Amino acid sequence: MTTPSEAAQAAATEATSAQPVTSEPQAKPAGHDTVPPPALLDFMMKRWKPSNRKLPPKLKYADAFLARRRALSKLFPGETLVIPTGHEKVRANDTHYRFRPGTDFYYLTGNTEPDCVLVLQPKEGGGHTDILFTEPNPGRSDATFFTDRMKGELWVGPRLGVKESQARFGVHEARGLPELQGFLANLHGEVSRPTRVLRGFSDKVDSVLPAQAERDKALATALSELRLLKDAQEIRELQAAIDSTQRGFEDVIRGLKSARSEREVEGIFNLRARVEGNDVGYNTIAASGAHACVLHWMRNDGPVKKGDLLLLDAGVEGNSLYTADITRTLPVSGKFSKEQRQIYELVLEAQLQAFKAVKPGNDFMEPNRVAMRVLAHGLERLGILPDAEEALKDQHQFYKRYSLHNVSHMLGLDVHDCAQARQEVYKYGKLQAGMVLTVEPGLYFQMDDLTVPQRYRGIGVRIEDDVVVTSRGCKVLSDGIPRSAKDVEAWIKRIWAKKK
Repeated sequence: MTTPSEAAQAAATEATSAQPVTSEPQAKPAGHDTVPPPALLDFMMKRWKPSNRKLPPKLKYADAFLARRRALSKLFPGETLVIPTGHEKVRANDTHYRFRPGTDFYYLTGNTEPDCVLVLQPKEGGGHTDILFTEPNPGRSDATFFTDRMKGELWVGPRLGVKESQARFGVHEARGLPELQGFLANLHGEVSRPTRVLRGFSDKVDSVLPAQAERDKALATALSELRLLKDAQEIRELQAAIDSTQRGFEDVIRGLKSARSEREVEGIFNLRARVEGNDVGYNTIAASGAHACVLHWMRNDGPVKKGDLLLLDAGVEGNSLYTADITRTLPVSGKFSKEQRQIYELVLEAQLQAFKAVKPGNDFMEPNRVAMRVLAHGLERLGILPDAEEALKDQHQFYKRYSLHNVSHMLGLDVHDCAQARQEVYKYGKLQAGMVLTVEPGLYFQMDDLTVPQRYRGIGVRIEDDVVVTSRGCKVLSDGIPRSAKDVEAWIKRIWAKKK
């Protein structure tokens, strides 16, 4: 015997599945949900103002995204390329992390919606047709706008839709995501052209198209290597993110007078990132005192004390998804102690010398070699290393006990950008104009390190700036953020002196 509740559930299911318009199955009702009765569904489907059918304007800088698609097209003539953006990820039970599109997908489209897939389909005469598979938007014509807590407009807000996406992103074609599986299934028949897939972003795509490890890897590598050289618009976006990050650092300095915990510092900076950008580009490192000696200290649960240093490694990710990556080491009391200043100025000298090594034609690793030489000889002067030249030998590298990391990585849409590029092009390659990288030497003296004089133990200093390689050298994009010990102290004093 069917109960009234079961009958209502059946009616609701029929109403919401009569016209499937979303690519994903509807989310199961949460335990606290009630089943909408048919009368409510009927009521919800009526008397809505007709939607505005005007197409949206083309995305700003759509031509730059088009140029990137054409550059990728030239690398793989006659082949079908499939680049998914990925899906929302579960944080806990039925709640999800805020979606951030796949970097390569965004680089080629400018689209930030989840679940989308870009396909570059080869044309008979050469080149490719750009096809964007995106979520349809049925508006109020289908009950899913009310019943689907994953896709429904009343739950998560409107999405563009198919024709609107084609107009917005300037692709040749846009199709609904429900068509994707059939389209992909036809790609691996006997007469199909060769296909490459950007793997690891969509299980659904990966399961339909058999993996071809070397061919798929070559696609990921090509995309990373295309991103090694930034165009003028990318540099502008990075500069904007860096400028916003400076304002976030200044927010933190204002808060240092009263802050009692690293968590406060994190919260202050992250507010700026959400107000002016999409989010932080990576988890903020707010490391006070000896926590600064832990490279990726992200627990941020320690105290902020007068007399300690605060190592703040943070970056705003702009709405364009380009991120800054800046570190400043700040004296919480506003003044460096004698020992803190000694270490700080040694790290700064290493950075200044490394800047000089950032120029076209130099090895990517040359700034690191220069910085490590400065640090090693400084450590010898401090009585920490007995012999700098011995420490610098490849078979020794004793300086790494205190410096721990290399000084540079590429920067862009990812904080550690272009990670799939070949080593011979990136790590062991030559610097070229248009590359953007960090320069970030540091020294970290652990509290229990008996090779370090007691007065230096627990001091951790990193100074990190973002630079673009120019035709003759480099431009420090973050040059407006005070860097020297003297300037940092003056910066703090100036901000504290201002009225709120």
